[in-house]
Amino acid sequence: MIVVAAILVLANIFWYVRHRRQQKKLAETVLPSNATQLLTENVPFYNKLSDKDKALFEARIKDFLAHTTVRGVEVEVDDLDRILIASGAIMLIFSFPDWKYNNISEILLYPSSFDRQFSQDAPERNVLGMVGDGAMHREMILSKRSLRASFSNPADGENTVLHEFAHLIDKADGATDGIPEYLLSKPQVLPWISLVRETINQMRASGHSDIDLYGATNETEFFAVITEYFFEQPGKLKEHHPELFSMLEQMFHPQAAPKN
Repeated sequence: MIVVAAILVLANIFWYVRHRRQQKKLAETVLPSNATQLLTENVPFYNKLSDKDKALFEARIKDFLAHTTVRGVEVEVDDLDRILIASGAIMLIFSFPDWKYNNISEILLYPSSFDRQFSQDAPERNVLGMVGDGAMHREMILSKRSLRASFSNPADGENTVLHEFAHLIDKADGATDGIPEYLLSKPQVLPWISLVRETINQMRASGHSDIDLYGATNETEFFAVITEYFFEQPGKLKEHHPELFSMLEQMFHPQAAPKN
């Protein structure tokens, strides 16, 4: 009994110290003076929000940047880079006021593409973003060139930042498997798995699709690819894949989604 009590006391002390440290980081973090301008000029999602939600969006990107380091590797990280990364992260979880990314601490920004061994000099450099694992646990790598391109054409259906943070959401339940259990209620899991596999099989059989064929690699990549599509081209997704659109709307915007 004494041991249990001691453990509880230590746990409470740990939580208190961690909470105070986080609050100190948040208080010390200041968004650039032109943050609102950068958001207005580069993030269409932000422009569609009410004034109240715009203020909330800014508060949440500030909180994200207070707890997530963005570090350049052979490239300079400027205010726009940080704003775009944080915006992509918060877009996915904006409908969930209390949700934070607890499975990432640092984002490495590379100048351009790299390979699976993180080399920027290898002949085949076709990776634009990656969620780290093993020794790179709690880290993400992004290409600065791809980061800027993701927001310069916000309606092309491709956004590396959204793609990689979709992987983080998928990973949050302990398995990166294309089944984001924190976004799905239990009755939704099997229908989601069935719909994803059916769509992947159709993509593989036909060899072409309005959905990026990289999504047919496996269920994990499908979730990340279809998340990009949902946020960048929702109208087109709804027209061509109404079932997928409906399920994604229930995942990412449960308050707005029609009740079944």
